Amino acid sequence: MIKAKICGLRDLENARAAVEAGADFVGFVFAPTRRYVSPDLAASIVRQLPGSVQKVGVFVDEDPEIIRLVARTCCLDYVQLCGDESPDFCRELGVPVVKSLRVRGLEVAEEVERYAGAVAWCILDGFQANSHGGTGTAFDWEIARPIARRRPVMIAGGLTPENVAVAISIARPWGVDVSSGVETDGQKDAAKIAAFVKAVRDASN
Repeated sequence: MIKAKICGLRDLENARAAVEAGADFVGFVFAPTRRYVSPDLAASIVRQLPGSVQKVGVFVDEDPEIIRLVARTCCLDYVQLCGDESPDFCRELGVPVVKSLRVRGLEVAEEVERYAGAVAWCILDGFQANSHGGTGTAFDWEIARPIARRRPVMIAGGLTPENVAVAISIARPWGVDVSSGVETDGQKDAAKIAAFVKAVRDASN
């Protein structure tokens, strides 16, 4: 079964929509972007979600003590690191780590191997200069396919309810991660969240 992650959640209503749709992971962004959510608000949302859904916190080049504190405060299952964090940084953090890598080309396969053993899995995201993700920029999904045969990877960037089945058929990933693709006018859309997860489930069969 392909895993589905809904990222950039900022309110209880849409977090519950993700759970009800059957998402495996929900993501909260603690980096300074338009999808930022305070740890206190994220913690209050998490307390009202079932244990069946895994909670992920997104950070960019953050101090390790702050990451650990937020992970405890918000009862996170994983922390997702989207900056220049090294494999050693990931190993020494003391909490389960997911590493997001921006795909410029085939060399991303070597990056994934560098993090093998240091992280639970990698997320392959579209590259856009001066950004660490969440831009809706897709990459060539063919690049992910040989990597996904060797390592658990999620693909992200430019995914929507309409194209995620095609992306899965090409990349054959362990999971998929979406943020902007389930938004309307910059806000999460419960109907799009439900349609995205349904498309992922249908593509898994």
